Amino acid sequence: MTTSEENYLKVIYHLSNLSPKGVNTNAIAGMLDTKASSVTDMLKKLSDKELVDYQKYQGVFLTEKGKLNAKMIVRNHRLWEVFLVEKLGFAWDEVHEVAEELEHIRSEKLINQLDKFLNYPSFDPHGDPIPNAKGEIQNIDKQLLSEIDVNKTITCIGVKDTSVDFLQYLNKQQISLGTKIKVLEKEAFDGTIKIEINSSILVISDKIANNLYVKTH
Repeated sequence: MTTSEENYLKVIYHLSNLSPKGVNTNAIAGMLDTKASSVTDMLKKLSDKELVDYQKYQGVFLTEKGKLNAKMIVRNHRLWEVFLVEKLGFAWDEVHEVAEELEHIRSEKLINQLDKFLNYPSFDPHGDPIPNAKGEIQNIDKQLLSEIDVNKTITCIGVKDTSVDFLQYLNKQQISLGTKIKVLEKEAFDGTIKIEINSSILVISDKIANNLYVKTH
């Protein structure tokens, strides 16, 4: 596959997790910042390779072959992110673009050796699960911070938004994976939440609370 084909598969895979009834071509175009006509041309190519099931006006589905290929691209990306953070000292807001380049290295042996070298991590630096060599994914129960009741203490285990701006905001607030958070107050009017972190009080917006994954104790 070409790099472009791999990028399409990965985007369709991520969108299909949000839209199991089929991925809209406009959604793909939006994610890849391209024209809908270009998406249609690529989907025809991927369909010819039996990687997607595509019928005009009916959405796009990954075939089993396409889904496995997409998971391997995601696996590559997330393993490289772990390597960059754990072994090269990158911050979690610095790794995405570098991993975007590294994920297209086509060497199954290299990726499997990288996995072994990193002691087979299950999650990347942002809390996203890493598919194993068979495409199997370990999922854990998680909620958004916005869904947590007052007086509950939870642990941050992931982020929904992996943009540099959001991750840098979390860095400033000393919020990272493993951070213990206590919900003190919730404002019904606008979803603002008052939380406690390491004895410090912080007021966060509904947008932030809807982009932090947590687990209860």
